[in-house]
Amino acid sequence: MINSEYFVDKSDIIKTINKRIRTTTKYICITKPRRFGKTSVLNMLGAYYRNNLPENGNTYTNYISLIKDTLRDDILDAYPELRNRDFRKISDMLAATNDEFIFIIDEWDYIFNHNLYTENQADFLEFLKDLLKDRPYVALAYMTGVLPIKRYSTGSALNMFKEYTMLNDPSFEKFFGFTEEEVTALCKQQSALTPDDIREWYDGYLTRNGKHIYNPNSVVCALENGACQSYWTTTGKMDEVLFFLKYNIDEVKEDVIKMVNHMPVRLEIKKEYTAGQGRPVNRKEIYATMIIYGLLSYYDGEIRIPNKELMLEFESFLECNAVAINYDSAKKSINV
Repeated sequence: MINSEYFVDKSDIIKTINKRIRTTTKYICITKPRRFGKTSVLNMLGAYYRNNLPENGNTYTNYISLIKDTLRDDILDAYPELRNRDFRKISDMLAATNDEFIFIIDEWDYIFNHNLYTENQADFLEFLKDLLKDRPYVALAYMTGVLPIKRYSTGSALNMFKEYTMLNDPSFEKFFGFTEEEVTALCKQQSALTPDDIREWYDGYLTRNGKHIYNPNSVVCALENGACQSYWTTTGKMDEVLFFLKYNIDEVKEDVIKMVNHMPVRLEIKKEYTAGQGRPVNRKEIYATMIIYGLLSYYDGEIRIPNKELMLEFESFLECNAVAINYDSAKKSINV
Protein backbone atom coordinates (compact mmCIF):
# COMPACT_ATOMS: atom_id res chain seq x y z
CA MET A 1 0.00 0.00 0.00
CA ILE A 2 2.85 2.36 0.83
CA ASN A 3 4.24 1.81 -2.66
CA SER A 4 0.95 2.89 -4.24
CA GLU A 5 0.96 6.27 -5.95
CA TYR A 6 -1.96 7.54 -3.88
CA PHE A 7 -1.54 6.40 -0.30
CA VAL A 8 -3.06 7.75 2.92
CA ASP A 9 -1.50 6.61 6.17
CA LYS A 10 -4.17 5.29 8.55
CA SER A 11 -1.75 3.48 10.85
CA ASP A 12 -2.64 5.72 13.81
CA ILE A 13 -5.61 3.41 14.28
CA ILE A 14 -3.13 0.91 15.78
CA LYS A 15 -2.64 3.24 18.75
CA THR A 16 -6.39 3.48 19.22
CA ILE A 17 -6.86 -0.28 18.96
CA ASN A 18 -3.95 -1.04 21.30
CA LYS A 19 -5.62 1.00 24.04
CA ARG A 20 -8.55 -1.42 23.95
CA ILE A 21 -6.50 -4.59 24.59
CA ARG A 22 -7.43 -6.29 27.88
CA THR A 23 -10.12 -3.71 28.64
CA THR A 24 -13.91 -3.81 28.81
CA THR A 25 -13.97 -2.22 25.32
CA LYS A 26 -11.91 -4.95 23.66
CA TYR A 27 -14.79 -6.10 21.39
CA ILE A 28 -14.89 -3.86 18.31
CA CYS A 29 -17.08 -4.19 15.20
CA ILE A 30 -16.53 -1.70 12.36
CA THR A 31 -19.33 -1.64 9.76
CA LYS A 32 -18.94 0.64 6.75
CA PRO A 33 -20.00 0.49 3.08
CA ARG A 34 -17.90 -1.30 0.52
CA ARG A 35 -14.78 0.47 -0.72
CA PHE A 36 -14.37 2.53 2.46
CA GLY A 37 -11.03 1.01 3.41
CA LYS A 38 -12.15 -1.64 5.91
CA THR A 39 -10.07 -4.46 4.45
CA SER A 40 -7.01 -2.26 3.94
CA VAL A 41 -7.04 -1.29 7.60
CA LEU A 42 -7.74 -4.87 8.65
CA ASN A 43 -4.83 -6.19 6.57
CA MET A 44 -2.58 -3.63 8.23
CA LEU A 45 -3.75 -4.77 11.67
CA GLY A 46 -3.33 -8.38 10.57
CA ALA A 47 0.27 -7.72 9.57
CA TYR A 48 0.88 -5.89 12.83
CA TYR A 49 -0.64 -8.57 15.05
CA ARG A 50 0.39 -11.45 12.72
CA ASN A 51 -2.76 -13.40 11.89
CA ASN A 52 -4.00 -15.73 9.14
CA LEU A 53 -7.42 -15.53 7.48
CA PRO A 54 -9.29 -18.48 5.94
CA GLU A 55 -10.92 -18.30 2.51
CA ASN A 56 -14.62 -18.59 1.78
CA GLY A 57 -16.23 -21.98 1.12
CA ASN A 58 -18.87 -23.05 -1.39
CA THR A 59 -21.13 -24.56 1.27
CA TYR A 60 -21.67 -23.72 4.89
CA THR A 61 -19.96 -26.94 5.92
CA ASN A 62 -16.90 -25.96 3.86
CA TYR A 63 -17.10 -22.37 5.05
CA ILE A 64 -17.14 -23.14 8.77
CA SER A 65 -14.70 -26.04 8.35
CA LEU A 66 -12.16 -23.76 6.69
CA ILE A 67 -12.40 -21.37 9.61
CA LYS A 68 -12.18 -24.09 12.25
CA ASP A 69 -9.43 -26.06 10.48
CA THR A 70 -7.32 -22.95 9.96
CA LEU A 71 -7.66 -21.99 13.61
CA ARG A 72 -6.93 -25.53 14.75
CA ASP A 73 -3.82 -25.80 12.53
CA ASP A 74 -2.51 -22.43 13.72
CA ILE A 75 -3.02 -23.37 17.35
CA LEU A 76 -1.26 -26.72 16.97
CA ASP A 77 1.64 -25.13 15.08
CA ALA A 78 2.15 -22.67 17.91
CA TYR A 79 1.40 -25.15 20.71
CA PRO A 80 2.61 -28.60 19.57
CA GLU A 81 2.16 -29.96 23.09
CA LEU A 82 -1.59 -29.96 22.43
CA ARG A 83 -1.39 -32.36 19.46
CA ASN A 84 -2.03 -35.52 21.48
CA ARG A 85 -5.02 -34.12 23.33
CA ASP A 86 -8.65 -34.31 22.23
CA PHE A 87 -10.67 -31.11 22.16
CA ARG A 88 -14.36 -30.85 21.40
CA LYS A 89 -14.26 -27.17 20.41
CA ILE A 90 -11.79 -24.53 19.23
CA SER A 91 -12.53 -22.54 22.36
CA ASP A 92 -11.37 -25.48 24.49
CA MET A 93 -8.06 -25.59 22.58
CA LEU A 94 -7.50 -21.89 23.02
CA ALA A 95 -8.27 -22.08 26.72
CA ALA A 96 -5.75 -24.93 27.09
CA THR A 97 -2.92 -22.70 25.80
CA ASN A 98 -3.17 -20.47 28.90
CA ASP A 99 -2.37 -17.53 26.61
CA GLU A 100 -4.24 -14.49 25.33
CA PHE A 101 -5.08 -13.81 21.68
CA ILE A 102 -6.10 -11.01 19.35
CA PHE A 103 -8.86 -11.97 16.89
CA ILE A 104 -9.14 -10.07 13.60
CA ILE A 105 -12.09 -11.04 11.41
CA ASP A 106 -12.78 -9.53 7.97
CA GLU A 107 -16.32 -9.55 6.53
CA TRP A 108 -17.82 -11.11 9.63
CA ASP A 109 -21.24 -10.65 7.93
CA TYR A 110 -20.28 -12.32 4.63
CA ILE A 111 -22.98 -15.01 4.73
CA PHE A 112 -25.64 -12.48 5.82
CA ASN A 113 -24.64 -9.78 3.35
CA HIS A 114 -24.69 -12.31 0.48
CA ASN A 115 -27.78 -14.13 1.78
CA LEU A 116 -25.91 -17.45 2.03
CA TYR A 117 -26.59 -20.50 4.18
CA THR A 118 -29.69 -18.89 5.68
CA GLU A 119 -30.59 -22.06 7.54
CA ASN A 120 -27.13 -22.09 9.15
CA GLN A 121 -26.77 -18.44 10.12
CA ALA A 122 -27.81 -19.03 13.72
CA ASP A 123 -25.20 -21.77 13.96
CA PHE A 124 -22.53 -19.36 12.73
CA LEU A 125 -23.53 -16.84 15.39
CA GLU A 126 -23.28 -19.51 18.05
CA PHE A 127 -19.80 -20.40 16.79
CA LEU A 128 -18.66 -16.77 17.13
CA LYS A 129 -20.32 -16.50 20.53
CA ASP A 130 -18.62 -19.64 21.82
CA LEU A 131 -15.28 -18.57 20.37
CA LEU A 132 -15.27 -15.01 21.71
CA LYS A 133 -17.81 -14.21 24.38
CA ASP A 134 -16.60 -14.10 27.99
CA ARG A 135 -13.42 -15.99 27.13
CA PRO A 136 -10.37 -15.08 29.25
CA TYR A 137 -8.07 -15.80 26.31
CA VAL A 138 -9.59 -12.93 24.28
CA ALA A 139 -7.35 -9.89 24.62
CA LEU A 140 -9.04 -8.13 21.70
CA ALA A 141 -11.64 -8.95 19.04
CA TYR A 142 -11.79 -6.71 15.96
CA MET A 143 -14.37 -7.40 13.24
CA THR A 144 -15.34 -5.54 10.09
CA GLY A 145 -18.31 -5.82 7.77
CA VAL A 146 -21.03 -3.89 6.01
CA LEU A 147 -23.98 -4.80 8.23
CA PRO A 148 -24.34 -4.07 11.96
CA ILE A 149 -25.03 -6.92 14.38
CA LYS A 150 -27.08 -5.31 17.15
CA ARG A 151 -30.58 -6.63 16.52
CA TYR A 152 -30.16 -10.26 15.58
CA SER A 153 -33.17 -12.51 15.32
CA THR A 154 -31.38 -14.90 17.67
CA GLY A 155 -31.14 -12.32 20.44
CA SER A 156 -27.96 -11.04 22.02
CA ALA A 157 -25.41 -13.66 20.92
CA LEU A 158 -22.81 -11.00 20.11
CA ASN A 159 -23.98 -8.19 22.37
CA MET A 160 -20.48 -7.81 23.82
CA PHE A 161 -19.38 -5.93 20.69
CA LYS A 162 -19.36 -2.17 20.53
CA GLU A 163 -20.36 -1.22 16.98
CA TYR A 164 -19.19 1.71 14.89
CA THR A 165 -21.43 2.35 11.89
CA MET A 166 -22.22 5.06 9.33
CA LEU A 167 -24.85 6.35 11.76
CA ASN A 168 -22.79 6.25 14.94
CA ASP A 169 -19.00 6.18 15.07
CA PRO A 170 -17.40 8.62 17.50
CA SER A 171 -14.09 6.73 17.69
CA PHE A 172 -12.96 5.36 14.31
CA GLU A 173 -14.71 7.37 11.58
CA LYS A 174 -11.55 9.29 10.57
CA PHE A 175 -9.79 6.03 9.72
CA PHE A 176 -12.36 4.98 7.11
CA GLY A 177 -12.70 7.27 4.13
CA PHE A 178 -10.59 10.30 3.23
CA THR A 179 -10.85 13.64 5.00
CA GLU A 180 -10.77 16.94 3.11
CA GLU A 181 -7.19 17.50 4.24
CA GLU A 182 -6.14 14.09 2.94
CA VAL A 183 -7.87 14.67 -0.40
CA THR A 184 -6.15 18.04 -0.80
CA ALA A 185 -2.77 16.44 -0.12
CA LEU A 186 -3.42 13.67 -2.66
CA CYS A 187 -4.45 16.17 -5.34
CA LYS A 188 -1.05 17.87 -5.08
CA GLN A 189 0.54 14.69 -6.44
CA GLN A 190 -1.02 15.24 -9.88
CA SER A 191 -2.23 18.10 -12.07
CA ALA A 192 -5.29 16.75 -13.87
CA LEU A 193 -7.80 17.22 -11.05
CA THR A 194 -8.23 19.89 -8.38
CA PRO A 195 -9.65 19.44 -4.88
CA ASP A 196 -12.79 21.22 -6.13
CA ASP A 197 -13.20 18.59 -8.86
CA ILE A 198 -12.95 15.80 -6.32
CA ARG A 199 -15.24 17.62 -3.89
CA GLU A 200 -17.98 18.06 -6.53
CA TRP A 201 -17.99 14.38 -7.40
CA TYR A 202 -17.19 12.50 -4.21
CA ASP A 203 -17.85 14.68 -1.16
CA GLY A 204 -21.07 14.24 0.80
CA TYR A 205 -20.60 11.93 3.77
CA LEU A 206 -20.41 13.57 7.18
CA THR A 207 -19.01 12.45 10.51
CA ARG A 208 -21.00 12.90 13.68
CA ASN A 209 -19.21 16.23 14.19
CA GLY A 210 -19.99 17.40 10.65
CA LYS A 211 -16.58 16.79 9.08
CA HIS A 212 -16.61 15.74 5.45
CA ILE A 213 -15.60 12.21 4.43
CA TYR A 214 -14.94 10.96 0.89
CA ASN A 215 -15.24 7.44 -0.52
CA PRO A 216 -11.52 6.51 -0.82
CA ASN A 217 -11.97 4.05 -3.69
CA SER A 218 -13.65 6.63 -5.93
CA VAL A 219 -11.08 9.32 -5.08
CA VAL A 220 -8.13 7.06 -5.87
CA CYS A 221 -9.72 5.81 -9.12
CA ALA A 222 -10.33 9.40 -10.25
CA LEU A 223 -6.78 10.49 -9.45
CA GLU A 224 -5.27 7.43 -11.15
CA ASN A 225 -7.38 7.93 -14.28
CA GLY A 226 -7.19 11.71 -14.28
CA ALA A 227 -10.98 11.81 -14.69
CA CYS A 228 -13.97 12.17 -12.40
CA GLN A 229 -16.78 9.75 -13.17
CA SER A 230 -18.95 7.24 -11.36
CA TYR A 231 -16.98 4.33 -9.98
CA TRP A 232 -19.79 3.26 -7.67
CA THR A 233 -21.50 0.68 -9.90
CA THR A 234 -18.79 -1.90 -9.21
CA THR A 235 -19.72 -1.99 -5.51
CA GLY A 236 -23.13 -3.65 -5.93
CA LYS A 237 -26.39 -3.01 -4.05
CA MET A 238 -27.69 -0.37 -6.47
CA ASP A 239 -30.16 -3.09 -7.55
CA GLU A 240 -31.77 -2.65 -4.13
CA VAL A 241 -32.52 0.96 -5.04
CA LEU A 242 -34.27 -0.16 -8.21
CA PHE A 243 -36.50 -2.48 -6.20
CA PHE A 244 -37.51 0.27 -3.77
CA LEU A 245 -38.21 2.74 -6.55
CA LYS A 246 -40.08 0.29 -8.75
CA TYR A 247 -42.58 -0.68 -6.07
CA ASN A 248 -42.63 2.74 -4.41
CA ILE A 249 -42.65 1.36 -0.88
CA ASP A 250 -43.93 4.06 1.47
CA GLU A 251 -43.54 6.71 -1.26
CA VAL A 252 -39.77 6.31 -1.37
CA LYS A 253 -39.85 7.13 -5.07
CA GLU A 254 -41.17 10.64 -4.46
CA ASP A 255 -38.56 11.21 -1.76
CA VAL A 256 -35.76 10.16 -4.10
CA ILE A 257 -37.02 12.55 -6.79
CA LYS A 258 -36.80 15.35 -4.22
CA MET A 259 -33.27 14.35 -3.29
CA VAL A 260 -32.25 14.23 -6.95
CA ASN A 261 -33.40 17.86 -7.03
CA HIS A 262 -31.08 18.60 -4.08
CA MET A 263 -33.90 18.70 -1.55
CA PRO A 264 -33.07 16.74 1.64
CA VAL A 265 -35.65 14.50 3.26
CA ARG A 266 -36.11 15.04 6.98
CA LEU A 267 -36.53 11.82 8.92
CA GLU A 268 -35.09 10.67 12.22
CA ILE A 269 -33.24 7.38 11.72
CA LYS A 270 -32.54 5.78 15.09
CA LYS A 271 -32.64 2.06 14.35
CA GLU A 272 -30.11 0.62 11.92
CA TYR A 273 -30.66 -2.09 9.35
CA THR A 274 -28.81 -5.18 10.55
CA ALA A 275 -27.56 -8.54 9.33
CA GLY A 276 -30.20 -11.26 9.20
CA GLN A 277 -33.05 -8.75 9.35
CA GLY A 278 -34.49 -9.58 5.93
CA ARG A 279 -35.65 -7.16 3.26
CA PRO A 280 -36.61 -3.72 4.65
CA VAL A 281 -40.37 -3.23 4.51
CA ASN A 282 -41.05 0.39 5.45
CA ARG A 283 -39.69 3.85 4.75
CA LYS A 284 -37.37 4.10 7.76
CA GLU A 285 -35.93 0.64 7.22
CA ILE A 286 -35.34 1.36 3.53
CA TYR A 287 -33.43 4.57 4.29
CA ALA A 288 -31.51 2.90 7.12
CA THR A 289 -30.46 0.24 4.60
CA MET A 290 -29.37 2.79 1.99
CA ILE A 291 -27.38 4.73 4.60
CA ILE A 292 -25.62 1.57 5.82
CA TYR A 293 -24.65 0.71 2.25
CA GLY A 294 -23.44 4.27 1.60
CA LEU A 295 -26.08 5.03 -1.03
CA LEU A 296 -27.41 7.94 1.03
CA SER A 297 -25.84 10.19 3.63
CA TYR A 298 -27.43 11.15 6.94
CA TYR A 299 -26.65 14.07 9.19
CA ASP A 300 -28.69 16.03 11.74
CA GLY A 301 -31.99 14.39 10.76
CA GLU A 302 -31.57 14.99 7.01
CA ILE A 303 -31.15 12.33 4.33
CA ARG A 304 -29.41 13.27 1.10
CA ILE A 305 -27.86 11.78 -2.01
CA PRO A 306 -24.20 12.26 -1.02
CA ASN A 307 -22.55 13.50 -4.21
CA LYS A 308 -22.54 13.77 -7.99
CA GLU A 309 -21.27 10.22 -8.41
CA LEU A 310 -24.31 8.71 -6.71
CA MET A 311 -26.63 11.38 -8.10
CA LEU A 312 -25.92 10.03 -11.58
CA GLU A 313 -26.73 6.50 -10.43
CA PHE A 314 -30.07 7.57 -8.95
CA GLU A 315 -30.97 9.62 -12.04
CA SER A 316 -30.16 6.65 -14.24
CA PHE A 317 -32.56 4.45 -12.30
CA LEU A 318 -35.30 7.05 -12.29
CA GLU A 319 -35.03 7.45 -16.05
CA CYS A 320 -35.06 3.67 -16.60
CA ASN A 321 -38.20 2.21 -18.18
CA ALA A 322 -38.34 -0.38 -15.40
CA VAL A 323 -39.34 2.40 -13.00
CA ALA A 324 -42.98 3.00 -13.76
CA ILE A 325 -43.16 6.76 -13.22
CA ASN A 326 -43.10 9.82 -15.39
CA TYR A 327 -39.81 11.10 -14.02
CA ASP A 328 -39.61 14.26 -16.16
CA SER A 329 -43.10 15.37 -15.15
CA ALA A 330 -42.45 14.70 -11.50
CA LYS A 331 -39.16 16.58 -11.68
CA LYS A 332 -40.86 19.63 -13.23
CA SER A 333 -43.62 19.61 -10.63
CA ILE A 334 -41.06 19.64 -7.85
CA ASN A 335 -39.11 22.46 -9.45
CA VAL A 336 -42.34 24.50 -9.67
